[in-house]
Amino acid sequence: MAKVKASVQGFEKFMNKESTGAKKKEEFRQAKRQMKAERKEAGRIAHREKMEKLNGTFKPPEPSKRFGAGKVEKLVEGEPSGELMPLNKFIAHAGICGRREAAELIKQQQITVNGTVITEPGFKVSEKDLVKYKGRKLSAKTTAVYILLNKPKDYITTLDDPKGRKTVLDLIRGATPERVYPVGRLDRNTTGVLLLTNDGELAQKLTHPSYEIKKIYEVTLDKEISKKHFEALLNGVMLEDGLAKADVLSFADGKDKKVLGIEIHNGKNRIVRRMFESLGYVVEKLDRVLFANLSKKNVNRGRWRMLTEKEVRLLKFMNKSFVKKIKPTAVKNEV
Repeated sequence: MAKVKASVQGFEKFMNKESTGAKKKEEFRQAKRQMKAERKEAGRIAHREKMEKLNGTFKPPEPSKRFGAGKVEKLVEGEPSGELMPLNKFIAHAGICGRREAAELIKQQQITVNGTVITEPGFKVSEKDLVKYKGRKLSAKTTAVYILLNKPKDYITTLDDPKGRKTVLDLIRGATPERVYPVGRLDRNTTGVLLLTNDGELAQKLTHPSYEIKKIYEVTLDKEISKKHFEALLNGVMLEDGLAKADVLSFADGKDKKVLGIEIHNGKNRIVRRMFESLGYVVEKLDRVLFANLSKKNVNRGRWRMLTEKEVRLLKFMNKSFVKKIKPTAVKNEV
């Protein structure tokens, strides 16, 4: 059998194994950045208070407003009240949808501010303004919720379905009084990791192409993949909306050439299915096992859990400046 270059490194993570020293080093760097940011913020607040005392304008802040107080709350609270922000950002913080979807709602004249229909997403509002969507008052001061769901088949990732089909919200009913929505989409027949939240700012980051958020899928094909097509997926295949390629590609089992693990950061619609279909394969099963470093480990199909404080913090620190794109390691697999 011919031999091709592939990567086991990315696929080991797909198999839910603990990551090695690289992940711990990255977490340490993230924690270090957080500490620097906290020290900088603390210094800024101390300087401001000192100047206010000198000017006779100092007013002691409430305990919950002091830097460091209510540290857990800081992770889950929305934008501070009284601050001006774009209307689409306000709606996102209210937990209705992401900022891009909010912009569409505004353009469709579905949002009113103080009784007036607003059509400009950048229109500035504050918590003092009366913002309504479908007659319901919105508030940016919502408690943020982060739910990891192991999605089963036959559930769609929309908030409402006019056809009456089952949605992922049916699976988390009663989990929270807050209105949450899926971050990105998994089609009806795709299973695996799905994040639901009402944190519009985070949802925007995790779905924006510039952050190159990593996703790992297990793919089961209708037939064994050839050496030529294996290499084509690593080099890139041309689809109707541009070139798409796997960052990492490997086999779950060296004896079964129909089941592969694929790591990709491209977030286009049905991208994994379309890549294989363009080469003449039918994807019989597609399971997302990792999204933004969140795995479905210890979460059974159809079940969910809340993210931990540490997981939320790591997601919030994930940005373009240090998202590490793993390159394939040269090892040999038979095709």
